[in-house]
Amino acid sequence: MAEIAPYDPLEHRSNWVRLRTLIVLRWIAIFGQLAAITVAQRLFNLDLNVGLCFLAIGASIIANLIAVFVYPENKRLSEGEVARMLIFDIFQLTFLVFLTGGLNNPFAVLIIAPVAISAMALKPATTALIAAISICLVSILAFVHLPLMTRDGAIMQIPPVFVFGFLAAIIIGVVFLSVYAGRVTSEVHAMSEALAATQMALAREQKLTDLGGVVAAAAHELGTPLATIKVASAELIEELSDEELRQDATLIRDQADRCRDILRSMGQAGKDDLMLRHAPFAAVIREAAEPHANRGIDLHYDVASASSTKNLKQPIIERRPEIIHGVRNLIQNAVDFARANIWIDLAWDERLLTLRIIDDGPGFSPTVINRIGDPFVRRRKRDGRQGYEGMGLGLFIAKTLLERSGAEMTFANGSEAGGTTGERTGAVVEARWRREIFADADDADRSALGDNRPIEA
Repeated sequence: MAEIAPYDPLEHRSNWVRLRTLIVLRWIAIFGQLAAITVAQRLFNLDLNVGLCFLAIGASIIANLIAVFVYPENKRLSEGEVARMLIFDIFQLTFLVFLTGGLNNPFAVLIIAPVAISAMALKPATTALIAAISICLVSILAFVHLPLMTRDGAIMQIPPVFVFGFLAAIIIGVVFLSVYAGRVTSEVHAMSEALAATQMALAREQKLTDLGGVVAAAAHELGTPLATIKVASAELIEELSDEELRQDATLIRDQADRCRDILRSMGQAGKDDLMLRHAPFAAVIREAAEPHANRGIDLHYDVASASSTKNLKQPIIERRPEIIHGVRNLIQNAVDFARANIWIDLAWDERLLTLRIIDDGPGFSPTVINRIGDPFVRRRKRDGRQGYEGMGLGLFIAKTLLERSGAEMTFANGSEAGGTTGERTGAVVEARWRREIFADADDADRSALGDNRPIEA
């Protein structure tokens, strides 16, 4: 099986940025800059080089107007296009701060804003480049700038120690914010992608479950009339003397057999068989494990071995797609890393239903066992066994689906639980459901199911 690289949301993150979003942000910055210059002149009586200030703001206005009229409103920007827009904004803001006192101007801190946008939208390498440009420009501003003066000729400046403190604060802010925002955004997108994969897996399992119900319901409901047609046609074949009529009766019988065969192999939209919605606890788990039964690892089932379980009837649970697919993913992971055996223990009492999956593999690494259930955990190295790769997304999907069904999940290693060397010493995954979650299904075998219901679209 070819190895598939895990999905990296950073590769596609920049393509999610709309040009309109950056244009709106730039308009907000332009109006803010105009307001700041107006207030500084009118309220604080500052003597600013208005011509050059309006030249810098005009450059942003022209860039925005070109973007509005040249590109469509729904344009998505590439990595390079977003980076160029942010670098332009950094130089424009740096020039404005240069004209208005350098780091003596408190608005110099706004140079952090483009870096934050880059950290949330671009790759780390691009963000590092933009952060480096910002740090270089703000460092230059600490030494090279036009003085901030009042109309009376007084120079407004802060002590040099505060200038260098402000410079250090901006540099630290750029570095910290780029790392912090990038890390948080990366985790948010990773979780979003993993949840999307979970929903796709659940939808696929739901379709498979519905298809099985369609076929079973169609075979069940049409079985009687098809059998009647076959019996009646067989009697006609024996009683009819006309050869042509006998051939027609034979054709009817053959077509009834063909309908039976079709129902066994496929189904169309129909009714959901209510009988298939419920099954014994062990039957549902065996169904989930069936696709991995012939992958070279022995599956050992231990049903109702606990003393408190022997005197209780096996519970009936709903065949929920999230349970089947979640358990299937857990068993898949166990098969991938087991040496030769996997133990699937089932137990129940008056309050709980317990599923425990144990393998004889190396177990969970101590470095990842506390992070199990997070999407895209790093892979464990295996001894060249062919099978499925990875453990992060699969376990995340399994954990999410089973917890959605009401299960409480725990992960451990068999060696820590006191298992015998060479047996049950690998990974241990346990899922527990409260019995009242399946209370309706538990009563299904004692009450009438009613008519099969149409499958909802």
